[in-house]
Amino acid sequence: MRLNALGIHVILELRECNPALLNDYAFVRSTMIDAANSLGATIIGESFHRFQPIGITGVVAIAESHLSIHTWPEYRYAAADIFTCGTSVSPREAANLLIHRFQCKDPDITELERGKLAVLATADR
Repeated sequence: MRLNALGIHVILELRECNPALLNDYAFVRSTMIDAANSLGATIIGESFHRFQPIGITGVVAIAESHLSIHTWPEYRYAAADIFTCGTSVSPREAANLLIHRFQCKDPDITELERGKLAVLATADR
């Protein structure tokens, strides 16, 4: 028996980012869409919200799962995650794009396998 994961979930701690970029609604939205496109993912929806006085939350729904971000410009910080199902996309590429675009000087990336399921390998039958 072996374990197969249904997807990969990349969790990003983006510290020491450019605060002006983290508070720029159009920039955050386009960056998240570009990150989804960099995966070769199929975008099926999006929702973004600007908080007052500062901060943005956004989600890009993709057929392969989702990308999300929450920004705290006053702390130069953003929390982002990229969850992809299947093997056709690589969430690390999108993570690197977010790190670069937000000018993040202190990123931390955690990668998790999600949906680990026990399946019988063909050789085990």
